[in-house]
Amino acid sequence: MLKIKYDGTDYCGWQRQPDAPTVQGSIEEVLSYLAGEPVTINGTSRTDSGVHALGQCASFKWDKNIPVDKIPQILNRRFGSAGNGRPNRNGGIQILEAREMPEDFHARFSCRGKTYRYLIDSTGSLFRRNQAFLFNEELDLDAMRQAAELIQGTHDFKCFESAGGIPRESTVRTVSRISIEERQWGCSLPDPETFTPGGRTVAIEVTGDGFLYNMVRIITGTLVEVGLGKRTPESLKDTIESRSRAQAGFTAPPQGLYLKEIYFDSRFDEYLR
Repeated sequence: MLKIKYDGTDYCGWQRQPDAPTVQGSIEEVLSYLAGEPVTINGTSRTDSGVHALGQCASFKWDKNIPVDKIPQILNRRFGSAGNGRPNRNGGIQILEAREMPEDFHARFSCRGKTYRYLIDSTGSLFRRNQAFLFNEELDLDAMRQAAELIQGTHDFKCFESAGGIPRESTVRTVSRISIEERQWGCSLPDPETFTPGGRTVAIEVTGDGFLYNMVRIITGTLVEVGLGKRTPESLKDTIESRSRAQAGFTAPPQGLYLKEIYFDSRFDEYLR
């Protein structure tokens, strides 16, 4: 299993596409070069164009002579040329670690939960336009937290699903935690994991057992409307019960979204320590 960090700015999302740069396609290209044959990887989450990751995971079959613990170093060194002499158009990918997992492990189907982080930046700095949602209006964070409490729990979240995603048998999900914090960035080109004195940023983190298409971005847009006073915290109950996308808020832009962490079935804990 690979743990992957990437800047999604120049990618057309995670999933492989025949004529567009994607994160999956870029990694597969390098792995296939190393293996001397096609290698297909299975990612946990199919992030959209412009969305970033701090802890994406992917699994694949590997029976080559290259030790698993050497794979991150080799891949990171080769991303500059995509492993075949052609310049990689994108870069922006870092393999954080590689682990050997049991035969029945699958990065997608063994997942039991995820945490997403969404960043809203109030500085208006153009250098942050690809790392956060630039938004300089004052937000009532207490009202947003009250609304978030009504989103937490097990509900039918159809109202927070955009059209165009993979059809689901059920739109019932469990959101176990939503946190809303005011943080600080202190550099012109920020690392989304590091906050120091400087520009103000609102960080929204959502943890759940699964997410519908654009669910976190729609939750964020809805909470922003609460923070602006355009809807009340209490209205979230009716919004969720309506199951209507039209009753929820706008879809926040992809630039502010990060796949932060993935949680797997407990039977794999000993392999992930």
